Amino acid sequence: MKKILQAALGATLAFAGTTHLTVAREEFQAQVPDWFPIDTDFVVLASGVAEIGLGAALLATWKQPYRGLVGAAAGAFFVVIFPGNVAQWLEHKDGFGLDTDTKRFVRLFFQPLLVAWALGATDAIPAVRSLRGRRGLRSRP
Repeated sequence: MKKILQAALGATLAFAGTTHLTVAREEFQAQVPDWFPIDTDFVVLASGVAEIGLGAALLATWKQPYRGLVGAAAGAFFVVIFPGNVAQWLEHKDGFGLDTDTKRFVRLFFQPLLVAWALGATDAIPAVRSLRGRRGLRSRP
């Protein structure tokens, strides 16, 4: 089941990344905060390339610990882009049918689910712990 969830997340990310570069480019620009100091279109294109790369990696990487590392990277990506979702809500920007503050606010609660999906489907936490243990990088108590 986890491998199916991993493949589904990989396909979803690859598809979303492709739409960043094509048909939904303007929609994704609504998620770039006004205060972000980099060109909005560049951010959308770069995040699209990152999503395609993460999606492809999720679809191609099946052995641990690499599978878990890819899942951890996908989870981290979802955390990094979260401020864009918060900004869309706070700045009252429409995009993807999120045309009210209530809809934009409710969407915020789905981001932790994406992080959990990435980490859970790839067994990222045990894989990272295993790597840390093998390399003598144990956490301090």
